[in-house]
Amino acid sequence: MELRHLRYFIAVAETGSLSRAAEKLFIAQPPLSVQIRQLENEMGTPLFARHPKGVRLTAAGEALVPEARALLDRAGHLKERLQGDGSSGVLALGYVPSASSTVLPGLVRQLRAAHPTLRIELREMISSEQAEALVAGHLDAGIARSPARHPRVVAPAQMDDPFCLASPATALPAPPGPRDAIDLRLLSEQDFVAFTRHRGPAYFDQSIHLCARAGFSPRIRYEASTVHGVLDLVAAGLGHALVPQSALLLGRTGIALRRIRSPAQDQVLALLRRKGDARAVLQWLDQAVQAIFAQMAQRIVTEL
Repeated sequence: MELRHLRYFIAVAETGSLSRAAEKLFIAQPPLSVQIRQLENEMGTPLFARHPKGVRLTAAGEALVPEARALLDRAGHLKERLQGDGSSGVLALGYVPSASSTVLPGLVRQLRAAHPTLRIELREMISSEQAEALVAGHLDAGIARSPARHPRVVAPAQMDDPFCLASPATALPAPPGPRDAIDLRLLSEQDFVAFTRHRGPAYFDQSIHLCARAGFSPRIRYEASTVHGVLDLVAAGLGHALVPQSALLLGRTGIALRRIRSPAQDQVLALLRRKGDARAVLQWLDQAVQAIFAQMAQRIVTEL
């Protein structure tokens, strides 16, 4: 398989017609048909279903479209990525939604100041998607809520970010002392706001696990797909929620955050990268994110 096969495939997929794709590519239709058949033979499955008015993608063709586009995009930027130490190329950075308000603002400002010719591509993705994209070469780095679990992925910077309790400011059960951790069992009869399962599986599962460990199943009345959405519902007085401690840095009003007893110990905010990628810009990124994590951790210790 060659890159031209993928370019031809995308052209046919976008036009839905071999003849129109041939015109777009400035080639004759018979050679284009041959190239598409070669790609289908290479893939071992039909990519298009022919019909009188043109062609339509098969299920396999639908699955190939985003992969082909990503490969062509990376091939198009290959020269930029290999220039010098990478500081004048492209940096594809993934991030979990909550990091857009805590990590990214300072990091992007520093990146632009230190590497003014670097083109930064930001992609909002959940942690599992980031790990897959790193291994596949679609990302250079990611800010994720997961330690490195793949042998080809490393976490050169990370900070502990266990879950805490978010409650409406006027509805938090009072613990013995103002900074004492709260026992979740006090909330066994209360309503909860949770993360939407399919959008934040790690968040959802962790919340259920913490409540189960406290001896009850949370009464989930409302759901939201991001930390911001969950906190909005909590501030509206609709229930309590379990959220990462770093949510404290989002500066939301109408919410009280409290440490919980026996939080899970494996909850982190981490910078993920491919193992062995030694570009200077990524080494700079390691140090910058380490410094940002240290500042965030100090603020959380002071305020929570």
